[in-house]
Amino acid sequence: MLYYIIRRIFMMVPTLLVISLLTFFIIELPAGDYISNQIAALKSSGEQSSVAKLEFLRKEFSLDRPFFERYLIWIGLWQGPHGFDGLIQGNWGWSFEFDKPVEQVVGPTLPLTIVLNFATILFVYVVSFPIGIYSATRQYSWGDYGFTFLGYIGLATPNFLLALILLYFFNQWFGLSVGGLMAPEYIDQPWSFDKAMSVLAHLIVPTIVIGTSGTAAMIRRLRANLLDELHKQYVTTGRAKGLKENQLLIKYPLRMAINPFIADIGNLIPSMVSGSVIVSVVMSLPTVGPILLSALQSQDQFLSGFILLFVAVLTLIGMLISDLLLAVLDPRIRLGGRASS
Repeated sequence: MLYYIIRRIFMMVPTLLVISLLTFFIIELPAGDYISNQIAALKSSGEQSSVAKLEFLRKEFSLDRPFFERYLIWIGLWQGPHGFDGLIQGNWGWSFEFDKPVEQVVGPTLPLTIVLNFATILFVYVVSFPIGIYSATRQYSWGDYGFTFLGYIGLATPNFLLALILLYFFNQWFGLSVGGLMAPEYIDQPWSFDKAMSVLAHLIVPTIVIGTSGTAAMIRRLRANLLDELHKQYVTTGRAKGLKENQLLIKYPLRMAINPFIADIGNLIPSMVSGSVIVSVVMSLPTVGPILLSALQSQDQFLSGFILLFVAVLTLIGMLISDLLLAVLDPRIRLGGRASS
């Protein structure tokens, strides 16, 4: 098991390098960049005074160099001008749109983004796991039909509409402030117990809104997988040997049906970030989603590149967690290589 863990961790390094190259290639696909677009706008309006400064910034941040040289400087494998370090050295780059370092732009939003994603994934699994088991073991019951109907409602309801509805009711019933991830009086204040409790209270609505569609999909997937296992021959043999239904369910079919369920942990993270952009805008959530949308629109390449790479790192961590859980549940996964040899 230790060898499997070490091998999986080392595999993340070349994977992350390939992802970083693809990320840089994608953000470089549109013609021009933030600086060149600003220069073109200034020239068209007849303002020549600021063009020299922008040309200086192009050279300062190596935007006038070839593609691969810019990529190597960005990740920190090539020395940039004036000792400019890259991501490996802890320099996340410069945001031209906000005119400040990237770490100052996204720094306050990264912890809240991680907390929101963790809470949403926890909500998806805590809610969908028991419902999926119930629906599979009581197929075509009233409860199964009811949960299926709620699942389709969750898939069909737009997230931003559900966000507005829940915000209204939570404000009317519990006096929760509309929007944000904390009460207004705690913004820009140091962390305290009351501020943490305010964040937890404000996490309820966005967690439900963002996790609803994922929960509905997970319920259907677990139900289908478990139904498939319950109709196999080894389940019939277990019943014939006198195993109790709960013991039989936990020992065999559930362990087999849960594999795809656990494998989706890593896939949930990027979908949560991408799917929460509109919700974050509607609910004024201080996450990286709205910043990423603005950076992509303005071609702020250092800012958008870092956020995309940050989401990729979260995805790799999620995939590592899912692989380790699968290895614990199914020994064939970690012993597959030795078994085949």
